[in-house]
Formats: sequence, C-alpha cells, structure tokens
Amino acid sequence: MERDIREFIAYLHNTKKTSHNTEISYQRDLKKVENFLGDRGIHEVEEIREIDLEAYLDYMERENFASSTISRSVASIRAFFQFLYKEGVLKNDPSESLRPPKVKKKTPEILSVEEVDKLLKQPNPDTPKGIRDVAMLELLYATGMRVSELIHLELDDVNLQLGYVTCHDSGKERVIPIGNVSRKALCRYMEEGRPVFVKENTEKILFTNCSGKAMSRQGFWKVLKGYADEAGIYRDITPHTLRHSFAVHMLQNGADIKSVQEMLGHSDISTTQVYLNMNISRMRDVYMKAHPRR
Repeated sequence: MERDIREFIAYLHNTKKTSHNTEISYQRDLKKVENFLGDRGIHEVEEIREIDLEAYLDYMERENFASSTISRSVASIRAFFQFLYKEGVLKNDPSESLRPPKVKKKTPEILSVEEVDKLLKQPNPDTPKGIRDVAMLELLYATGMRVSELIHLELDDVNLQLGYVTCHDSGKERVIPIGNVSRKALCRYMEEGRPVFVKENTEKILFTNCSGKAMSRQGFWKVLKGYADEAGIYRDITPHTLRHSFAVHMLQNGADIKSVQEMLGHSDISTTQVYLNMNISRMRDVYMKAHPRR
C-alpha cells in the first residue's frame, strides 16, 4: 500500500497541481489507514474490502476523533481509491459507499474591534521584533489574508506607493488594498526591522524569523498566542481569528459582501455568507438589548 500512496501523491502533485500542504494532509490520512489495516494483516490494496474501511471509521469514532477529522479522512480515502480504480489497479472501488459523519459547523471565533486594538498594541514598537510583529498583525487584519499567504509574501508582492499587496494561493493571485496604518507599519518594518534580521540581499521573503529565514505557521502562531495572552484575551485564538474578524468588521461597517468575498479569495460567495449571518446575529443582539419595546 505504501507504493500506491506514493504514486497517488505524485499524481496529485504532477497532474492535479495540488499544494504542498494538501499533499501532506492526504499522505498523513492515508498513512494512518495503512497502519490500521496493517495491524489487521492487510498490506495490499487488492485485499481491502468495504468492511475494512468501515472498521477504520468505527475505530475513529470510538476514539472520539472530531467529525471534521473523520470527514477529511473519508475524503482522502475516497480520492485514493478512485485514483486506483481509474488507473486500473483495482477492479472495484471499496470506498464507493463510504459516507462522512455530519459535521457541526463551529462558529468562527471573532474578536471585537476593541480586542483587536488591544492585541495590536502589545508588540514593543522599539525593538526590531516588535516592529516586525506590528507589521504582520496590522497587515493580516488590514487584508484578511490567510496566514499561509502572509508568511509566503515576497518583497515584490508589496506596493507601498500605491497601497496594495498581491496574494498567491494555489496558482491564483488577488490584489488587496491596505490602509494607512498598515502601510506605515510595513514601511517602518522595511526600513528598521527587516534589515536587522536579513543580512543577505538574496532573501525575497518579506517576513522572516529572527534568524533571517522564512517565518513558519507555527512561529507566527506562537507570536499571536503570546500577544493574545498579554492582552488578556483568553479565548481560542488561532491564526485565522484575525481573518474572521476582518470579514465581520468590514460587513459591520458597510462593505458589500461581493467585495469582501474578493478580498478573502473565496471562490463561492456562500462561504462569505457565514460572516454576513454572524453580522445579522450581532445586530439582533444589539436590538434586543437596546430597543424599548423589544
């Protein structure tokens, strides 16, 4: 099965042009299936039956895996066996009838405008690290870009004169405007912060760690979590929290949903609709607290 997984990942990379993170996710999911089946004495894909895959899902449910995790595993398993079936490796697809559990959609964690303001004031603006962190946080909140897009930004992706950044995601790119606060923070970082970390002119990455290398997702998460604790925000904050907050705050202040969709890079407007529904819920709460004849 190990060889078949390698060929499947190569197919995703070469033919489907999937991202590196997607390939890692598929590989991780399928490796777990391989280990589970191996413990049951099943080592070849031709030996795998529908009942074996159902047993794996039962195991995940018994071990209290999240519904979202099980659903992702089902998607990985089905994609893998569909590939093997189309390639003629298998005569039948044992995953055909697999169905994921219903996933309860968790409402995204949103910071208030006051909490965002408090969070963005935590970095020390008199140190190179603080200057960098202010620029990263301000840019993330100013654009709503994904953290993966933030840490992969290159110098040429930023146009400070005209005030916009260009994001790249799976071969697509989009241009997002930035405001004066974010632009000033970026200018200062480029002039005073980045030169302290980056000693070689060949480095193209915009945001680096203190060693002058590209910032990682984990590195950024630690930065964000540290400032959230310092700000007294003890909720489940993730690198996506500022993206969610950006979307809701934009809609609260009158931005049209189509523009927000384009800035977020959503291919389907129904994904952006979630933030609009959250905005309506907030307005209802305000109404019920304030209206004299509620």
